[in-house]
Amino acid sequence: MSNCPASGAMGPRVKAVLVSICMVLTGCISQPPPDMDGDGIEDALDSDMDGDGWENALEENCSTSHDNASSVPSDADGDWSCDLLDEDDDGDGWSDEGEAECGTEALDATSTPGDVDGDGVCDSLDDDSDGDGWSDEGEAECGTEALDATSTPGDVDGDGVCDSLDDDSDGDGLPNEWEEPRGFDPLDPDDYMTCHGEVAYCLRTYDDFTFAETHNAYSTVEDEFLIGVNHYTGLQSQWEDGIRAFMVDSHHRSDENTTADDVSFCHGTGQFFHPCQFGIVSAFDWLRLLDSLMNNSSGDIVTLLIENYVPASHLSHLFNETDMSRRVYTHTLGEPWPSLGDLALAGTDLVVFWEQSQNDDYPWLHDFGVFSWTTDYAEDYPEDMDCTVYRGDGSQPVWHLNNWLTSSFGLPDPVRAVDVNNYDTLLQRSIECWEIMDNRPTFIAVDYWEEGEVTNVTITINKMSHWSDEVPPHP
Repeated sequence: MSNCPASGAMGPRVKAVLVSICMVLTGCISQPPPDMDGDGIEDALDSDMDGDGWENALEENCSTSHDNASSVPSDADGDWSCDLLDEDDDGDGWSDEGEAECGTEALDATSTPGDVDGDGVCDSLDDDSDGDGWSDEGEAECGTEALDATSTPGDVDGDGVCDSLDDDSDGDGLPNEWEEPRGFDPLDPDDYMTCHGEVAYCLRTYDDFTFAETHNAYSTVEDEFLIGVNHYTGLQSQWEDGIRAFMVDSHHRSDENTTADDVSFCHGTGQFFHPCQFGIVSAFDWLRLLDSLMNNSSGDIVTLLIENYVPASHLSHLFNETDMSRRVYTHTLGEPWPSLGDLALAGTDLVVFWEQSQNDDYPWLHDFGVFSWTTDYAEDYPEDMDCTVYRGDGSQPVWHLNNWLTSSFGLPDPVRAVDVNNYDTLLQRSIECWEIMDNRPTFIAVDYWEEGEVTNVTITINKMSHWSDEVPPHP
């Protein structure tokens, strides 16, 4: 039942007001739920209470009020991610952090960093702004445009160093400054030369290279020597193995045949028998063969050491008749030795020493005792071998490391040749003498070159710039 008073005696208007008041007070009529934005969704259920277009939760995260329509987050690019949370406020594709680093405005979509190569790294921070593979610093040094991908430095050898800064632009192993004055194109990798099989050796001076040398190179079984044989095989085989220095003895072919045309290579003392009695090689034929071998090589320098028993004029005749005189190099005492490359380019690829005093009429016959020196030779035992100066001027950079033993009869010893010519022994001795003399041996001279590895030893040593270098692997 209602607790409202009877209304029979009241006027109609008063009666209606009183009835309404009574119904409200007594709970007969309920109040509507709050709806701040008037969208018909009560606030408790409305995801956007103030109707400003921003959801309540977003406004809380963006530090604005969700119950105040005038309080809305800042959103420069209108992507409904407030600037407070948006990594790219202006929506220009560059993060706010990136724009700060690059010096552009994070709230201005028209203010964007330069990025020539489009790699997402602005030019001011990009080591290679135009993305052409060359750093901006490198392009500045090489004189090309760092912001133009079509402007790139020349780099013929592709080593990452531009031609204008590269000491060896074409990468052929020959420096530009060496190639240009010698007629080579420093920008053409196919325009080069080799010396003894390697480009780098062309830059070595004659005295900074080690040659394998055969003692009495002509005195061989193959050349039909009977006594005093020094090797099994002759010049052709020696050459093919890489030997480029040869000791020879020049004599007249007999006591009766002593003209310039009779110059021969023989081996003997001549005390009881003529030196050519037990073996003889035509010096003319031997030199012609050597000339032919040299014609078929490229950049190889050859040396002869002549133990001479004929007049200098006869030797001159020998070299003229065999056309070897065109090859001979004449050195000036005290001057630096030329490079192997320069000797080859000049066509003076033959150096001749002889065991006689210097003859001003034939300056190309270099007195070996003036222009070079040798160690002792023909020791009885390996332990007798040393590195000291035996003959010649020890101050000269060119020298012969003699490395052979004699038998009990004073003859070349084929049996023990392998003991002193084997790779490890000969290599160790060569390096030790190099250290002691502070100068690499120019020649390593042996008997019975076939026994052992003299040429492999020189290959190894020539790969070293100093005696203290790590020894390269066995060839």
